[in-house]
Formats: sequence, structure tokens, C-alpha cells
Amino acid sequence: MIRDIVIVGIGSGIGGICRYLISLAMNHAGNGFPWGTFAVNVAGCLLIGILWGVTSRFQNVSPSLSLFLMVGFCGGFTTFSTFSKEGLAMLQANNYILFSLYAIGSVVLGIMAVALGYRIIDKCL
Repeated sequence: MIRDIVIVGIGSGIGGICRYLISLAMNHAGNGFPWGTFAVNVAGCLLIGILWGVTSRFQNVSPSLSLFLMVGFCGGFTTFSTFSKEGLAMLQANNYILFSLYAIGSVVLGIMAVALGYRIIDKCL
């Protein structure tokens, strides 16, 4: 149990660092839209779809590797709490159109990215 917690913690730390670096690089686009959070959430959904596809087809994938990548890295990389904070800030600023695009786009593209990642593995393996 302690080993699994450490594995998830390390993965989360690495994922969080990657998210932070991508957000720094992308949120300078201006216009008030949180491109960094949006990009990492969609990319994280694609990645977890790919990982889910791989782990569901290969029984010999280490449970520790699955924990590290899906629960740890992807959990630390994507961020619903930041998405929610940024959405609320848009609403408080009366940016209803931008908020709607962000919320709907994040959910729809996130689900599509998970499905795409899973389908890529389904077709390739």
C-alpha cells in the first residue's frame, strides 16, 4: 500500500510539473482564454484513453506502471479544479461566451480525446 502511494505521488508530481510548464508556455496567448489548462486537459484525456486501451488489451502491464501513469501522471497533469476556478473567473467577469466555449469545449473534446486514444490502441493492436 505504501509503495503504491509513493508511485502515485511521484507520477502526480511529474504530471503537475508538466502541466505547470505547459500552462506557462501557453497562457500568454492573451484574450483571457486559459489555453494551457484547456490543452493539458484535452491532452491528458487523449493520453489516458491510450493508456486505458493498452492496459485493457495487455494483461502483463504492471499494475504499478498503470498506477504511475493513469492515476499519478494523468491525475497530476489534468486539472479539474483549475478548470473550475478559471471558469468561475470568466463568469465573474461576465465573459459568458468565453466561459461557454471553454466549458463545452473542455467536456466534449475531453470525452472525444479519451475515445480517440482508446480507438487508436484498438486499431493499432
